[in-house]
This record gives sequence, C-alpha cells and structure tokens, in this order.
Amino acid sequence: MRIVFATLALSASALSLGACSEPADEAPAETTAASSEAEPAAMDQAATDTAVLNASLVTIDQLQALTGVNPELAQAIVDGQPYESATAFNDVLMQSLSADEAAQVRERVFVPIDLNSATREDIALVPGMSDRMVGEFLEYRPYEDMAEFDREIGKYVDEAEVARLRQYVTL
Repeated sequence: MRIVFATLALSASALSLGACSEPADEAPAETTAASSEAEPAAMDQAATDTAVLNASLVTIDQLQALTGVNPELAQAIVDGQPYESATAFNDVLMQSLSADEAAQVRERVFVPIDLNSATREDIALVPGMSDRMVGEFLEYRPYEDMAEFDREIGKYVDEAEVARLRQYVTL
C-alpha cells in the first residue's frame, strides 16, 4: 500500500498515516504502461478514497468530502490541530458525535499512535481493536521498527489486517 502512496505522490496535506509509520520505499524507476496512462486526478481520488488522513494535517476540504463530517465538525477538527494524541482528537469528535459516529470518522481520520508510548486508551481507539489486540500491541513494546510490528502482530491477524493497522501507528 505504501508503494501506491509513493507512486501517486500524494501532497503533504493528504499523507496517510501508513506513510507516517516509516519512510516508504522509493517507487521503482519504471512504471507500467497502464499506470503511466492513467489520469493523475483519478489516481489521486482512488488513493484519497482509501487513505487514512492524519487528523493533525487534514484540511477542511478533505474533511468535508468525508461522509459524516459536516462543516462545523470539519472546522472544529482543524481548529484543534495539532493533536497530542488519539484521545485528544476523539474528545473533539465526541463533542458533536455519538460514539458510533466518532468511530466511523476515526476509520478515515486519525492521529497516528506511537507504538512505544501510546496509552492503552489511545491504542483502543484504533478502528477495529479488541481488548485482546490492545494487549498484544502493549506486550511487544518496545518495537525496534515496523518490521517487528508486522512480525509480532502478524501472529494474530492476517497480512491485510496488519497493513490496515499500520495506517494508524508510527514509531
């Protein structure tokens, strides 16, 4: 997924949390004919549709394009930037949303949590986390690098889920 982000050359305001986890490998010098013929706007839209946006960097326009984010909430999110933690971001969401609505927004907009210093509460806010997985995240601290995260968390979930979780974490 990081290669897709590198290939698409997303702007700084559209960085995904996955890209914040660790430096992406450089994109290969050669591209396929299909990718070079694709329209840049369509590629940017496809990446935007699936990317998790960093709550500390996201713009009002990006927020308003998301389902469940009205102009007032978008403004409140931007006014709170930068966020110290996922919990601080969630506090802003909870001022105008239900717990379920806030969870839906956190799937697309999140504050990257530092695997080695995030609180249990911050980890629990990662979309799809169970109490067991919160414990697994904590058990393997300190993480030396993201490869260790992939290996250790990959013992409990498949590769696709590890990739999804990487969008919400950093070191």
